[in-house]
Amino acid sequence: MNKEETTEYVEIDPLLNMPVRLAVVSSLIKLKQADFAYFLKVTQTTQGNLSHQLKKLNQAGYIGIIKTYKGNYPHTICELTPKGLKAFEEYVKAIKKILYI
Repeated sequence: MNKEETTEYVEIDPLLNMPVRLAVVSSLIKLKQADFAYFLKVTQTTQGNLSHQLKKLNQAGYIGIIKTYKGNYPHTICELTPKGLKAFEEYVKAIKKILYI
């Protein structure tokens, strides 16, 4: 690093800086909607942990959760909100700054 270069502290969204939550939000960037079963495959986590992480994202306003039934079984569908999209874009910008990309 040159003496002229300054290092600047870059804050990263702690909500998105968790692997399961980041996987959920980044999946929803590509997809309009995804269901609980899809996220179980993508994240390779437990049902309890995934449920907890989706709840955190929903409470922050990053995703919307639609609870329906498929036959006699509960069916949870998630959608990315505009707030979630903005948070993801800012997260990516912050990571790029940290990595000097």
